[in-house]
Amino acid sequence: MTWFGKKAHFWAPLLLLIGALFVRASEPNWLEGLQFAVFDELMRAYPRDYNPDADIPVRIIDIDEDSLAAQGQWPWSRLTIAQMVLNLRQAGAAVVAFDIVFSEPDRISPPNAVKEWSVLEGADDLMERIKNLPDFDAAFAQYLEALNPVVLGFVLSQDERLPRTPDFDGTFATKGLNAGDVRRFLKPVYTGAVTNLPIFEKAASGNGSFSMRLEQDGLVRRVPVIFQLDPKNGSDTLLYPSLVAEAFRTVQGVKTMIVRAAGTDSTASLLEQGNVNGLANIQIGAKTIPTDPFGRIWLHSTGHRQERFISAKSVLDGTFDPTLVQGAIVFVGATAAGLLDLRATALASQYPGVEIHAEIAEQVISDHFLERPGTAFYFELGFILILGLLLIIAMPRLGAAKSALFGGICVMGAFGFAWMMFTQHLQLFDPVFPSGATLAIYLAGTVILFVREESQRRQIRGAFAHYLSPDLVQQLAEQPERLKLGGETKTLTFLFCDVRGFTTISESFKGNPQGLTLLINRFLTPLTDCILDRRGTIDKYMGDCIMAFWNAPLDVPNHPKDACESALSMFEALEALNKEREAEAQAAGDPFLPLNIGIGVNTGDCVVGNMGSDQRFDYSVLGDAVNLASRLEGQSKSYGVGIVLGTDTWHAVADDFATLELDRIAVKGKSEAVTIATCIGRSDLRQSQEFLDHARHHETLLSAFRAQEWDQAESLLKALTGKLSGQMDGFYAIYQERIDEYRQNPPPANWDGVYIATSK
Repeated sequence: MTWFGKKAHFWAPLLLLIGALFVRASEPNWLEGLQFAVFDELMRAYPRDYNPDADIPVRIIDIDEDSLAAQGQWPWSRLTIAQMVLNLRQAGAAVVAFDIVFSEPDRISPPNAVKEWSVLEGADDLMERIKNLPDFDAAFAQYLEALNPVVLGFVLSQDERLPRTPDFDGTFATKGLNAGDVRRFLKPVYTGAVTNLPIFEKAASGNGSFSMRLEQDGLVRRVPVIFQLDPKNGSDTLLYPSLVAEAFRTVQGVKTMIVRAAGTDSTASLLEQGNVNGLANIQIGAKTIPTDPFGRIWLHSTGHRQERFISAKSVLDGTFDPTLVQGAIVFVGATAAGLLDLRATALASQYPGVEIHAEIAEQVISDHFLERPGTAFYFELGFILILGLLLIIAMPRLGAAKSALFGGICVMGAFGFAWMMFTQHLQLFDPVFPSGATLAIYLAGTVILFVREESQRRQIRGAFAHYLSPDLVQQLAEQPERLKLGGETKTLTFLFCDVRGFTTISESFKGNPQGLTLLINRFLTPLTDCILDRRGTIDKYMGDCIMAFWNAPLDVPNHPKDACESALSMFEALEALNKEREAEAQAAGDPFLPLNIGIGVNTGDCVVGNMGSDQRFDYSVLGDAVNLASRLEGQSKSYGVGIVLGTDTWHAVADDFATLELDRIAVKGKSEAVTIATCIGRSDLRQSQEFLDHARHHETLLSAFRAQEWDQAESLLKALTGKLSGQMDGFYAIYQERIDEYRQNPPPANWDGVYIATSK
């Protein structure tokens, strides 16, 4: 695996982090849509409070079904509209703003109606009689001029076939940017307009657009305060206020609206070129309206409230409560079927357009403004960057669970922060994309680490499945860090097992080498199970010999005890195998050669790890304790016992097994003597009175032998022979031979009882 591949858990999340930062910085349409969905949920969970008893003087005069039933179908006579304005102003309305365009002459006005009657017989006489009647449009214009402030509304369009430009009596001034910069941020650029009749525009005190730009999903979330119109007639582009802004201008009697530039912390700095970063606010008299960089106000809706509405019928017939409109900004709009101007908002799929204007006016009056601050960009970008880097660094060290806990706490903190900023400061922060980006970074890192760890586990299982017990393989796979490659010094217990008389057995299979292979496999399998079942590690097979060790690669408590238990079990397994083979040989009429083994067990320090070359290596052990264990296995035949234990092993298991000292011996290749013992049974035998008596006499025998008290030693030999089912008879026979030899050839005067082995 290349270095890059080894670091994939770092590079892959890092590339995702860079991609997430780029997406957040570039703000594609789909990201804006995701943010809108988040903000919609915030607004649904925490809509703006509406208290009809509070001093928020905004009302809607509703041309509803009752009004149409009383006054007839729309459009009504301009005299009727004039009467409604008169009643409202007399009741104390501060300003009346129309969410309606009076773009065509009144068809029922006498001068216009008479044209429709010209085809009738006697129409000339009729026309002569009514030619001096007043023009309803002219009368309405007079009312508008007399009842000011009254604000008319118009609709902006991108249809160049509507070349007329609306009249606007006010002006715009800029601070921090020039008019050209202002126009650069006002999108879209409109090219036409559906306007009121010029006679009305001249008479009214104000003229504003009630156009609304829908978001990409068709919802109204931000309402423009200022618009740009390019009439495509060679003149400069023109700036116009919204219907709400114009209502506030006229009610305060100011001429100029001041447009201020945004600071350098606006997110528009990433969206627009140049040194200007968009709009900050628009000042209208005593009111300052904060906007986004593009001159829009976020709508924080209360949802539909019937308390805002007053039926136009009650205004016309004088039955409405005049205190409801006293000092109020009054919008005139329609909700009747066929006239309804419906919009979709975060809180409702069908919402009267005139009510949106009323809500914006309420927000302006109460200084209640949602804001998507420039700091939101840096907060969200910083959250992705910092948490992403922390996860990339932490995951390999802390692991998936702790990293997930840490990331989860940070994500919950981000959501809590966004909720707090919205509910307490009316600021919009997006916790979803930053959290989703860091989740993707976390998943990428953990998946790669999981795949790598699983691959490592498979390698470990494959490498050790045939040499370790299943539970040790599982532990090693789950904690591969416990496998220290390259070698470490540890205290291990070693076991060597070899078949005695294997040459004779091999000769019997001269004509059947496959049979010899099957016999070896049949012999090694149960003995291997005895080792693996007791957490041992198979180091290697050398023909008919098994080498195993305990306490590596994983720690095994009481490993000398496990090794001795394995050794006793191996003899039991071999006895069962010999019985099966004997029965098979008798059935086939073949001679039967039993298998017998000798085992050496020793405990000591050694180096364990990967041994070999760069091209090939094995997990193995090196050290003097290993060599001694091999020598002890060879001495099992010399001492007539099945198991020979080294000094450290014997001392470690003496309280758990029936053990007896054999000798002090200097094995071949070593000058230093060691005490060796044998193991003939488990704790049940050790605790028996027979063994306790035998062990006491056995110890006395060795003491007499080393003191060269041959007669006492020989007497004890005869007394002990045949005891314990004869398990030690071979050993006592060997000591009898030594006594006979020493009687003829006494040892030197400085003899210390150490036996010098001449064979392995």
